[in-house]
Amino acid sequence: MRETLKKIYWLLCIQFGIDIRRLVRSLCGLPRYIADWFRFRKEYKGQLDFLPCLYDWYEEGGTTKNEYFWQDLHVARKIHIANPEKHVDIGSRIDGFVAHVASFREVEIFDIRPVTSQIPGVIFKQADLMNPTESLAGYCDSLSCLHALEHFGLGRYGDPINPGGYAAGLANMAGILRSGGLFYLSVPIGQERVEFNAHRIFEPLSLVRLAAANGLMLREFAWIGSSRTLVRSDSPESDMTALGKLQYALGIFTFAKQ
Repeated sequence: MRETLKKIYWLLCIQFGIDIRRLVRSLCGLPRYIADWFRFRKEYKGQLDFLPCLYDWYEEGGTTKNEYFWQDLHVARKIHIANPEKHVDIGSRIDGFVAHVASFREVEIFDIRPVTSQIPGVIFKQADLMNPTESLAGYCDSLSCLHALEHFGLGRYGDPINPGGYAAGLANMAGILRSGGLFYLSVPIGQERVEFNAHRIFEPLSLVRLAAANGLMLREFAWIGSSRTLVRSDSPESDMTALGKLQYALGIFTFAKQ
C-alpha cells in the first residue's frame, strides 16, 4: 500500500506538476505569511510587493536525503582520488555529478539528448550508446554512468525501443574503457522488473554477472536504501543477495576492466 501511494504521489508531482504535500503545507503557512507581512509593514517605509514563499519554513537548509546527492558526491570523490588520464561520463545528471567533476577536472560526456549550453570543463558529444556510430574502443581509462543505464531502450528520453538496450549499452561502455580502467555505475536494484517507461530495476548479482561477461570485474559496492544514507559494503555478495529481494534500492558499483 505504501509503495502504491508513493508511486501515485510521484506520478502527480513529477509528471503532472501537482504536489499535494506542498499545496497543503503552503496553505498552512498562509496565516504566518499574513502575520509576518503586517509586522514587517509596520517598520518598513519603502515599496512593498507581494511574492509569497509559503513552503520554505518546512525545509532543511539543503537536500541531503536524496539518493542523487549521495551517489554524485561518492563517485566524484572517488574520481578525484583516482585522478585518471581521461574521464568520460554517460548520461549522468549535468546539474549534479557532472558539475561536481567539472569543478576539479575536465570531463567528456556522451548523452542521447542534446546539451546546448557551453559549460567550462565539459566536452559534450551526442551519442546513442546502444548503437554507437563510431568506434570508441579503449577511448578512456575512467568511465561513469550514474542513474542512466536503467533507461536504455525504454524510449523515455527519445531512445529507440529495445528491451535488450541495457545489455547492449553495458557492452559498448565496457568497450570504451581501457584495460585496467575503472567504471562507476549506479542503477536501481531489487526484484528484477521493468516499470515502463520510467526505468528498469536490476537484480544486482545478475548485473554483476553481465558485467563480468563483458570483462568488468567488481571492485567495490555501495548502496543507498530507505534510510537515504550511503552504505559501503564489506560483503558485496551477501549484501546484494539481500538487496535483490527488496522492492528498491540504489546500487553503486565500481568495476575494473580486465
